[in-house]
Amino acid sequence: MHPGGKTVLVTLAAAAAWAASGQQRAIDVQKSAMVVRVYKAGVFSAFGHDHEIAAPIASGAADPAAQRVELRVSAAALRVRDPKASEKDRAEVEKAMLGPDVLDVEHYPEIVFRSTSVEGPGPDSWKVHGNLTLHGQTQPVTVEVKVENGHYTGFAELKQTDFAIKPVAFAGGAVKVKNEVRIEFDIQLAR
Repeated sequence: MHPGGKTVLVTLAAAAAWAASGQQRAIDVQKSAMVVRVYKAGVFSAFGHDHEIAAPIASGAADPAAQRVELRVSAAALRVRDPKASEKDRAEVEKAMLGPDVLDVEHYPEIVFRSTSVEGPGPDSWKVHGNLTLHGQTQPVTVEVKVENGHYTGFAELKQTDFAIKPVAFAGGAVKVKNEVRIEFDIQLAR
C-alpha cells in the first residue's frame, strides 16, 4: 500500500531508452507493467497481508542517443491486487494507500521519474540513475534493468520515509508494513 512502485517503473523505462535505437520513442503503456510490493512486519505480522499493487504507466518516452528517459504514473490509478485478501480488504487498503496519510493523491496526483545517467556492466544490463518525484518529494533512485527479447525488466528498492511517507501500522505497531518497498517492472517501447 505504498507508492514506491512508481520508481521501478520509471527506471525500467530509462534502461529501455538507452538500449533502444538513437531516437526518442514512446513507452508502450498497453504492453508495459509495473508492480509495487509492500511487505508486512511487526510482532503480529501473521495477521497482516503483504501487498501487491498494480502501477500502470500513464505516459513516458526514451531518447537513447541523449541517454534520457521520463516516465509518468497517475497516483490515483494505483490498484491493490492482493491475491490473498478479500475484495473488502483490498478496497480498504487501496483507500488508505490513496488517501492523505500515504500517497495523498489529491495533493500529489502524479509520480514522475527522470533519468540522470546510466551505467552498465554489460550490453544487456544497466543501472539507471535518476530522480523520482513522489508525494511531493524528489529523491535519487537507482534501478537495476536488463533486456531480453525487447522486454526491459528489473527492479528498484526504496524507503517510504525517503518520500515523507510514514509506513502504515495498526494495533499500536504490532501489525505494520515495512519501510522498504520493492518495485518490479516489464517495459516495452512502442514500435
